[in-house]
Amino acid sequence: MRSLGLALSLLLVFCVAARAADAPAPEHKVTQSESYIMLPPMYASIMDGERAGGMLMVAIGLDIPNPQLRAEALRAMPVLRDALVRSIIGFAWTHVRIAEQPDVIALADRLQRVTDRELRRKGAQILLAQVACRTTK
Repeated sequence: MRSLGLALSLLLVFCVAARAADAPAPEHKVTQSESYIMLPPMYASIMDGERAGGMLMVAIGLDIPNPQLRAEALRAMPVLRDALVRSIIGFAWTHVRIAEQPDVIALADRLQRVTDRELRRKGAQILLAQVACRTTK
C-alpha cells in the first residue's frame, strides 16, 4: 500500500513538473511604464597610452512616450545600438582617463545627439541607468 501511495505521489510530481515546463517563463519588467525601453549594457576599452587600461560600462534606457516613434525605434534598434556603441567607444578613447571619473553629463548629451540623429527626430529621451569604470591596474 505504501509503494502505491509513493508511486501516485511521484506521478503527481512529474505531471506538475511537465505542466510547469510547458508554461512560458514570466517576463521580467524593469518598470511598469510602456514607454521605457532598457538596452543591454555597452562596453568600451579605456586607453592608457597605447594599451587598454580599463573598461567603461554604460547601461542606458530610452523613454519614448510617442507610440509611433517607439515602434520605429524598436525596428531600428540594431542600427541605433551600433551608433550608440560607436559613440561610447569614441568617448572612452578621447574623454575618459584612468584616474578620473567620466563626465556623465557630456556622455548623456553625446548619446542624446546620436539617438536624435539615428531616429531622425527628437522625442526619445536617453536615461543613463549606470556608468561604471574598471581599471586593469
